[in-house]
Amino acid sequence: MAVPLLPILALTALALLSFYKFIIHPLFFHPLRHIPSAHWSIPIFGDLWIAYQRYHEKNNTVTHAAHVKYGSVVRMGANELSVNCVDNGIKTIYSGGWEKHAWYPQRFGSYGVMNMFSTIHHQPHSQKKRTMANVYSKTHIASSPQIAANSRTLFSTRFLPLLQTLSTTGQAVDVHDLNNAFTMDFMSAYQFGLRAGTNLTQDVATRHRVLHEYHCRRPYEFFSAEIPWLKSLSRKLGWPVVPQFVDDANMYLENWNASMCREADRYLTTSASNDTDADSSSYAGDDPVVYRQFKTGITKLREKDPSAGRAVAGQVTLPTIRHDVDDGTDPNDTTTAEVYSEMLDQLGAGHETSAIALTYLYWELSKMPALQKQLREELLTLTPTIVWPPKNADTDTDTDTDTSVNSPGHFQLPEPKQIDALPLLHAIVMETLRLHSPIPGIEPRISPHVPGGSTLGPYAGIPGGVRVSSMPYSLHRNEVVFPDAESFRPERWLPPQTTEEYHLSSSHSYTSEDHLKEMHRWFWAFGSGGRMCIGSHLALQEMKLLVAALYSNWTTEIVDDEGIEEVDAYTTRPTSNRLTLRLMRV
Repeated sequence: MAVPLLPILALTALALLSFYKFIIHPLFFHPLRHIPSAHWSIPIFGDLWIAYQRYHEKNNTVTHAAHVKYGSVVRMGANELSVNCVDNGIKTIYSGGWEKHAWYPQRFGSYGVMNMFSTIHHQPHSQKKRTMANVYSKTHIASSPQIAANSRTLFSTRFLPLLQTLSTTGQAVDVHDLNNAFTMDFMSAYQFGLRAGTNLTQDVATRHRVLHEYHCRRPYEFFSAEIPWLKSLSRKLGWPVVPQFVDDANMYLENWNASMCREADRYLTTSASNDTDADSSSYAGDDPVVYRQFKTGITKLREKDPSAGRAVAGQVTLPTIRHDVDDGTDPNDTTTAEVYSEMLDQLGAGHETSAIALTYLYWELSKMPALQKQLREELLTLTPTIVWPPKNADTDTDTDTDTSVNSPGHFQLPEPKQIDALPLLHAIVMETLRLHSPIPGIEPRISPHVPGGSTLGPYAGIPGGVRVSSMPYSLHRNEVVFPDAESFRPERWLPPQTTEEYHLSSSHSYTSEDHLKEMHRWFWAFGSGGRMCIGSHLALQEMKLLVAALYSNWTTEIVDDEGIEEVDAYTTRPTSNRLTLRLMRV
């Protein structure tokens, strides 16, 4: 019996088309074929290899290894590149305004809306950023009466008394846990005012609950960021890959954050009715600076243009999450939810990144007693010095500080500009942020559709629509720019004359002025361009103040650093999520 010819021809054509699509085209005609692949399987199997690495938290190390082997631009997936250079690299991508990838709203949204960080397109992001950029400027941060008042209060009534107790008793302490508490209190005080902010330093039960809910979600972020379709499909099928407790944690954090927003609103309402701005007895630290600035700014912006700061039509949207943001406004108006989402995002990122950096800074210094001594000698040049317990100006004897919120007693802090000008302290902070970047992971962007394509590194003709990323982890490990890159060497950030002054000479000649400029070009702990971290100046001032206060009074030694190795993720932390140190009075 003769076999029908038509089905044979159809099957043959299908086989040929499949062979062309899945073998010939990927190998010989794909627009990224001329760029080396991190793994042999990428041209044929696309994103499977890198998805596997990211699921097992190996993205940073495998990407960096690929750059070491293949150069500044490497293909990581079917339509994805990693770029590890400045010229034709991060300057082109991030200073050039390339739009964000859908990875951001899929991973970082809250209250079912976009915040500034998760907004994809440039215009709505810049509209939101302009509403509060001034309160995050370096000049404003350094001269803010609110930050000055809260710094004195937080240090004199919470931070330093606790460190004094730990030192006196000789009790070992998990400083990573403490760092999260200190930085959360500091950040929330600036956002919501001290009255409406957190007190995780003293309220240990709430601290542990909040941090548990915050971190328990992390193992499941992969599904939202990389394969959101599987997350959605598995829920419809009744076998969710993301368990219910992740949604419960999000709900808890959203309601917790909303309560601080409402408390800030109550303060603003009371202040307006009582005209407390003119009341000299009011406490400057209670002003919810960031909340007030953003809420007022976005409200005024939308009075002129209701679409200002909103997602562009067709942008990836977030699933609706039930939350309690009822303030009597139009339920169809997302402005209130967006304000809440912005505050939660800034609170989370603002506290966690600083806490991580401080943990690794203390760890590195605890291994180097001589460097601690040199740092303390520098800190004692501050006026006034940060001494705890403070001394009574009249009797020059130790006194108890008034622990009420509005009265930090005789305790005073040096001006932020004075602390910021200390060379060795600055070098230690910079080296910590280089080697232990709190956010070492990818920052995905989308290549624009331009005639002839874009140029990245040595490769031209990059088409539009390609996912392109750079990451601090690899930028900060360029051995040409940062010799002995895996070693903690603060002296690399000191100019030659200062290196000699601090007796931190090195066999590497990388402290010339020209090389310092080159290191700063490659330094990317806060990103670059219009989307770089808005809170970088606040973070640096906060970290330097905490380090200065601690090492002016105590030294630190390691009790238990098992698990200090960093997790390989977008935001890092110790694998054990702890670091146990002991404080000793100098």
